[in-house]
Amino acid sequence: MLDVDDVIERLSRASYEEAVAYWIESEREEAEFYRRLAERARNLGLGESIVETFERLSRESLEHARELLELFRKEFGKEPESGLPPLEVLPVLEKFERADQIGEVLRAAMESELIAVKAYEKLAGMVSDEKVRELYLKLADVERGHYEALKREYEGLGG
Repeated sequence: MLDVDDVIERLSRASYEEAVAYWIESEREEAEFYRRLAERARNLGLGESIVETFERLSRESLEHARELLELFRKEFGKEPESGLPPLEVLPVLEKFERADQIGEVLRAAMESELIAVKAYEKLAGMVSDEKVRELYLKLADVERGHYEALKREYEGLGG
């Protein structure tokens, strides 16, 4: 299985087309990830606020994927293919499977988003193609927004 460094290394060599395809797949997987977290939080009775936050992050990720897919089809005239796991989900999947306390869940989700922010910022500094650099900086901003939403929930717990 690929780790974060493997994904970063591969993305550092990606063309604009490959980077957009990756982003689409990443947003789809992230949407499913947050949908599952919302379901898990609801089943564990962790509170409606966190369920709503996870559901909102899922919807936002799906909307990003739809917008990017439309752009991709217009620009490249085909369906995207990536095959790389999303940086947002990869590093903390196991923690989510074990987490049953709201603080644990939020800390793991926040960690995941920060790893992604740092990775995308690093990638932006590694690539020479300006379009790809801008794409990675936008990805970092999106994931930073997710981190901030999770952080607000965590701070609301007194964390």
